[in-house]
Amino acid sequence: VQLQASGGGLVQAGGSLRLSCKVSGRSFGTYVMGWFRQAPGKEREFVASIYASAGKTSDSVKGRFAISRDVVKKLVFLQMDNLKPEDTAVYYCAADPLRTGTYTFWGQGTLVTVSS
Repeated sequence: VQLQASGGGLVQAGGSLRLSCKVSGRSFGTYVMGWFRQAPGKEREFVASIYASAGKTSDSVKGRFAISRDVVKKLVFLQMDNLKPEDTAVYYCAADPLRTGTYTFWGQGTLVTVSS
């Protein structure tokens, strides 16, 4: 399984970005997919996950971020609205193909910078 994240960039506070993650893998539709982020000097944290069409987000982004997927195109999206400077981080997509609760495949990360 290979993951390729894209869509990061520089945006002003209050703006929006949509991250994409292209996934290789024959059974993508059965994977649990997640987005994580790591801010400078901080540990990596969970942002959102999706299995089938059921998504969930962390409390820190709830109501502002949404995760979705396109099974046919093998893409996972993270729509980020009302961005805040504290959302600045490298964002990673990850896959849990066997649905064990452990993400075993990771993309290379895409940088999101939110200016105040």
